[in-house]
Amino acid sequence: MRFLVDVGHPAHVHFFRGVIETLRARGHDVRVSARDKDVTLRLLRLHGLDHVVLSRAASSQAGLYAEYPLRLFRLLRLVRSFQPDVLMAIGGVFIAPAGRLSRVPSLVFTDTEHVALDRWLTYPLATRIYTPYTFLKDIGAGQRRYRGLHELAYLHPARFTPDPAIRGALGVGAGEPFAVARFVSWTAGHDRGHAGFGVEQQEEAVRRLSRHLRVFVSAERGIPTSLESSALKLEPHLIHHVLAQASLVIGDGATMATEAGLLGTPSLYVSSLVGTMGNFQVLQRAGLVESFPLVAPALDRAEALLGDPAAGPAWRARAREFAQGHIDVVDFVVNEATAAAAKGRGN
Repeated sequence: MRFLVDVGHPAHVHFFRGVIETLRARGHDVRVSARDKDVTLRLLRLHGLDHVVLSRAASSQAGLYAEYPLRLFRLLRLVRSFQPDVLMAIGGVFIAPAGRLSRVPSLVFTDTEHVALDRWLTYPLATRIYTPYTFLKDIGAGQRRYRGLHELAYLHPARFTPDPAIRGALGVGAGEPFAVARFVSWTAGHDRGHAGFGVEQQEEAVRRLSRHLRVFVSAERGIPTSLESSALKLEPHLIHHVLAQASLVIGDGATMATEAGLLGTPSLYVSSLVGTMGNFQVLQRAGLVESFPLVAPALDRAEALLGDPAAGPAWRARAREFAQGHIDVVDFVVNEATAAAAKGRGN
């Protein structure tokens, strides 16, 4: 069978990588269409996933409006030439209309409740919308909930094992503690109007944490000159090995905060979006991610955690227990995709 997977963000590469590899191992034909955003293309190349680039992410609202019809046109052209049985994507603002126009089933995966465009460009047009059981919204008849999170598609203990050799690449010793500070650009369409760390707050965070341990800064788009010496300089596909062995992860990136918590690393998420996403409510109750709408209390909590030798072991134990109560997301996606393709072929 034929599957077209559309990826537009680095996190999408992680989510679909195991799905693509599994489908191909079973003899199916999988094409990947990509959007040039942040390190998405780099990740695809590092994982050996061949792909066709349909557009480059615009940096302005006007640019996004111009990009949309161009990318949709190119996606439609690819669908017509490849003739897939099923389209898949996270978010789905491109594949849902493309699937409807081409009469190809579209399977959309989403875990972000506050994306406004989905109400118009995705939900009414997609064949199926798959959401984690944590999702706060009831989308309607096309919604299917599953007991998993996006990040468990690649970080479940059955699919990911941290490599301790990453410490050598970082230049830290076997027992040396370190923290990761993650700062995002806030330019995504669904992030507009929200905020986390400002530049001065980024500097304050690194300054305060550096009193206790070494700090590596990961930034979505540019690092302040004052923090360049702390920049994390590794290939992006190695980031999860870093997160798994950090003593603390703090920042305003939702995906990385979730990843750190699921890996058993004390994780603090700072954002004005706190309270709008169901996955963070579940992770907070599970003791895996602590969320803060303001920076100051998060930094106080960070220093308290760094002074608590029991924090790391407790977090890792809770992460193992959490993973055991959730499904293999890759197998779930593969089964749903192949079932939809078979149904479309009348099998």
